[in-house]
Amino acid sequence: MTIGFVIPVKENEKRRILLPKDIEKISKKDSLFFESGYGEVLGIEDKEYIDMGCNVVSFDEVLTKDIICDPKIGDANYLDKLKDGQIIFGWIHAVKNRELTDLLLEKKITAIAFEDMFYKNKHVFYKNNILAGEASCYHALTYLGRIPEGMKAAIIGNGNTAIGAFRMLSKLGVDVDIYPRKLEALFKESLNQYDLIVNCVLWPVTRCDHIVNKKDLSKMKKDSMIIDVSCDENGAIETSHPTTFDNPIYIEEGIIHYAVDHSPSIFYKTFSDECSSLITDYINDLVLDNKNLVLENATIIKNGKIIDQKIKDFQNRS
Repeated sequence: MTIGFVIPVKENEKRRILLPKDIEKISKKDSLFFESGYGEVLGIEDKEYIDMGCNVVSFDEVLTKDIICDPKIGDANYLDKLKDGQIIFGWIHAVKNRELTDLLLEKKITAIAFEDMFYKNKHVFYKNNILAGEASCYHALTYLGRIPEGMKAAIIGNGNTAIGAFRMLSKLGVDVDIYPRKLEALFKESLNQYDLIVNCVLWPVTRCDHIVNKKDLSKMKKDSMIIDVSCDENGAIETSHPTTFDNPIYIEEGIIHYAVDHSPSIFYKTFSDECSSLITDYINDLVLDNKNLVLENATIIKNGKIIDQKIKDFQNRS
């Protein structure tokens, strides 16, 4: 099996999956094809990949490989160019994206999703989730217009992204309260106490309600901010929709909203270094077509057939 590593086309996406320092762990290095300039953003020259026994080719040639690897492949604009039967590997987020799902089904694509990769119930990319919480808070607060020290924040959720958000806010002198899902009612009752609301809850496709409704914004402090790390449109935060690095915030009912959907790219060097170290075993098994339970369980679409129950549930609901 050949694997093509494409430079992400999503705006300001600088994360890279595999670096030369870890390629020694790959059995068949000649099966790896990198788009020319792949490591440039990290100061890595094409020659470093070539010296490791890999191939450096054009964008169009990368797209001909058996497996296409891209951190934000679900947001790629080239998927319609793929051949029937190819495999995509990266963050896909197809559950609520009917257009993407239909395209993958039509082309009989197999999709292996980073977001569904778990080893013994631990998310393989849990450090990226922590990084998302840290990066979102770090970036969002630069648009607040004032030093956050002494402010009060509520974090909704208690997973890895919440850990990252807590880390960053605490470092900046913010007083933080954490509300797990079971404390949703208590949070809603306390909404008017906070300068910052940080949503770290991945919204279930089976829920049609919200934790923060549009009408709730009037109860919040003037000039307060919602930082939606999860970025689920019409999810936990009714008024939230994904934003970009170029336009990261918008104001709704006087409340600042931040919802950049790939904020870990702010710390792209940190992610790339960590991801490259942990991904090699999975790359090996993909190249050799070895059985790997983590990859099997993360396969959300196989040969154009939906495997992931969450996709089926959302389609049935809509």
